[in-house]
Amino acid sequence: MKAIMTLKQLNTIDQIEQFLGGSQACVYEIADGKESAYRWIEQALKQCRYPQLNKHDKGVVRRYLVKISGYSRQQITRLIQQYVKTRQVILRHKRPSGFSRRYTDEDIARLAELDELHETPCGAMIRKFCERAYQQGDSRYERLSVISISHIYNLRSSTAYQQQRRHFTKTQSKKSSIGERRKPTPNGHPGYLRVDTVHQGDQDKRKGVYHINLVDEITQFEICFAVEKISEQFLIGGLEQAMAYLPFKIKGFHSDNGSEYINKNVSRLLDKLRIEFTKSRSKQSNDNALVESKNGSIIRKHFGYSYIPQHFASIINQKIQEPLYRYLNFHRSCFFPITVMDEKGKQRKHYPYKTLSTPYEKLISLENYSQYLKEGVTVESLQRYAYEYTDHQAASALKKAKQDVLQRIIKQSA
Repeated sequence: MKAIMTLKQLNTIDQIEQFLGGSQACVYEIADGKESAYRWIEQALKQCRYPQLNKHDKGVVRRYLVKISGYSRQQITRLIQQYVKTRQVILRHKRPSGFSRRYTDEDIARLAELDELHETPCGAMIRKFCERAYQQGDSRYERLSVISISHIYNLRSSTAYQQQRRHFTKTQSKKSSIGERRKPTPNGHPGYLRVDTVHQGDQDKRKGVYHINLVDEITQFEICFAVEKISEQFLIGGLEQAMAYLPFKIKGFHSDNGSEYINKNVSRLLDKLRIEFTKSRSKQSNDNALVESKNGSIIRKHFGYSYIPQHFASIINQKIQEPLYRYLNFHRSCFFPITVMDEKGKQRKHYPYKTLSTPYEKLISLENYSQYLKEGVTVESLQRYAYEYTDHQAASALKKAKQDVLQRIIKQSA
């Protein structure tokens, strides 16, 4: 039975209680919708002076409202609580679904610009760049400096971001094995290098340049150089110059089992410099995993996979080596692992965001780090070099150097 009820016939709690006792089999419903029902509930609560009633009488009124309105006990309880606080029962309209937009089109454009400038690194590194830019006084990065890493990927998939970026499908980088028959043990000291070779492709049976990549295991300081061929004639001088670039003393050299490293000339060079020479063990693919990961994230990121003729190796070294060294070691942040023991007694590596820092920041965080510096390298000179450029300036200088070399390659290859 449907009816529009009023309280004119029910003026007391006793009358309401008698009404409830005599109408257990009836079903009532307010006929004119929610707004009419809410007005009726408000009038009923006012007429009964609900806040002044005792516990028993409040229960009678609650059962009465449930009976007449057709609402659940829980909903009536919420409406009564609203009335007790505000002396009103108001229909609250639903808000539009979704969250309010926090990041503007300008923020998305700035994110796309950063990704373009820094060759689209992972989300954590982009956030670190935004944090550092804001700390250095650039207020445009205020919102992006506190963005969650997962939301960076959400913004990257947005239409506004996609319209400003050109995307290329990347092929998978190849792994290569490394070393002497044992894994090096740096014991937290910098100067133990991991080395690997990356080939820049072939064209019509002609070999491209080779990139030699050296990475310090503890600080992740990295130096890259290009050679025309991986013979001793080109490799020995390049290795000596590359190791001279690094600010700390070199104590170890770990390579794969390739003949470009496992030969008498390289061995003599390392013996002369009193550097420990190790190579990777059989069936131990993680022995040189650090530098192999850098092959994809650094070498392929900045030089790609396309063929570059061998005679451009010297030009790459002249134009790109120093800007790339500066950017990688003093401005681009890296994750540093924290090793923990799991329930089964196995060691697991975790890479929390708090460990994200540049190789230079990692070096100076070591206890008494000046003891590791080479003769002639001072703390002050290293600091001056580190802060000579901002992160964005270093990235821009590297990008310009790569563009100049690319244009030169295209012009001479035409």
